[in-house]
Amino acid sequence: MTRDPARTARAAAILAGLGVAAWLVVLNFGALGAVAWRAEGLTALRGADWAAVRFTLVQALLSAALSVALAVPIARALARRRFIGRDALIMLMGAPFILPTLVAVLGLLAVFGRAGLVNQGLEGLGLARLNIFGLHGVVLAHVFYNLPLATRILLQGWAAIPAERFRLGATLGFGPRDNFRQLEWPMLRDLVPGAFLVIFLICLTSFSVALTMGGGPRATTVELAIYQAFRFDFDMGRAAMLALVQFGLCAGAGVLAWRMALPSGLGGGMDRPVQRFDTGTAGLRLWDGALIVGGALFLLVPLALVVMRGAPHVVGLPVEVWQAAGRSLVVALGATGVTLAMTLALAHAVLIAGDARGAVLEWLGLAALAASPLVIGTGLYLLIRPLANPRDFALVVTMLVNAGMALPFALRLILPGLREVVASQGRLADSLGLHGWARLRIVTLPRLRRPLGFAAGLTAALSMGDLGVIMLFAEREGATLPMQLYRLMTAYRLDDAAGAALVLLGASLALFWIFDKWGRGFAEA
Repeated sequence: MTRDPARTARAAAILAGLGVAAWLVVLNFGALGAVAWRAEGLTALRGADWAAVRFTLVQALLSAALSVALAVPIARALARRRFIGRDALIMLMGAPFILPTLVAVLGLLAVFGRAGLVNQGLEGLGLARLNIFGLHGVVLAHVFYNLPLATRILLQGWAAIPAERFRLGATLGFGPRDNFRQLEWPMLRDLVPGAFLVIFLICLTSFSVALTMGGGPRATTVELAIYQAFRFDFDMGRAAMLALVQFGLCAGAGVLAWRMALPSGLGGGMDRPVQRFDTGTAGLRLWDGALIVGGALFLLVPLALVVMRGAPHVVGLPVEVWQAAGRSLVVALGATGVTLAMTLALAHAVLIAGDARGAVLEWLGLAALAASPLVIGTGLYLLIRPLANPRDFALVVTMLVNAGMALPFALRLILPGLREVVASQGRLADSLGLHGWARLRIVTLPRLRRPLGFAAGLTAALSMGDLGVIMLFAEREGATLPMQLYRLMTAYRLDDAAGAALVLLGASLALFWIFDKWGRGFAEA
């Protein structure tokens, strides 16, 4: 009996996709189930735990609201203006999103900390110093981290307004206020709620920022409370109950964010370059310039200070820092490989399975957006503990959790490109008898290099700077670079911390640049 190669390839793709889906179910829901199994009921939560829930919601609301409120005028100014270096500035302003959290914190401390530039200026003027620790410090760090994301989302919204609408507005004599009311407000009305909820969701799972900028029991997030219950109190039931609360908050925010994805209703255009006719007055130019310069200074000065303060101390770093950097590199590259393999397998299965079954597989791939890394880490710790010493699996678990957390972003980047490849090249490949590995190598991968490179760079950079699950599993001898940096900071070895932060910054940016360049370079060839 002769086997049909096309049917065999489809069956293999479905099986691979189902394997990935099963692993995601275990990772996201199995770990949660293990946590639920150890929960002791709602009465296990203390007053301090409910305070952590309230603080988590308040800081997430404030952080998301301020990030989006500041992003609207900055994105509008960038959308209205064309100047030399605009593209490079937009790219640099996006750097904080892939920046390791601890590096961002060190940069903010260099500007707003006790001995930072702002407090030195206040002291010079005879004014009282600012205290960056507490709610305002957490919110400031989250705004620094998420303002670039909100700005990029809204800039895409402005770019999506057809050029013909602005031209028609100029014909009708629209000024800046008319353009805002008739063209820009409908776009913002649709995009802002979604951007707000995405940032709110990110801030809900804040751990590193709260750990370093929280400033005590009054500024503790649920993630941090889980870590404290797990590592310091060893109260598994309380940690489990907090993990369930955290999952409920993230799932609720994730569902709201998904339902907020609405069309703008502006219609399509002819893809002409946008030309603005409402930029002429000197006052408006001055206002836009001030917004752009202010946003750039807020985002780039902390990064510049990290580089300036860390450079003299890189050469003299202790050997433990370089060993930790090697472990982080292994974890980042491993997480990147696992993420790409799982995403390709799941994306193929989504397209082959059809509408309803494909939608279920796609939902499973995106479910990690509502999951907390610490919740998953806690669940995996509970699952591994009866069988082996969880400390022995610290790096492997960290790599797998990082891969699972990056998969939703990679799926969002790769799935649309794969749909286009199937639509444009599928019939030709079928007629040539290309299936399985040969089709993947000759047809699919060359056309997916750009999203693959970007997804790989994003995964590697985020994994390189991750400080979360590793804090649950690792001991001193198994620390990654972010964990080693945190130890240096808490031991007040600030010179070594500055050097380690620069190494972490350079490694994260280099990984992102190498993978992204690989993808773009191939696509341009």
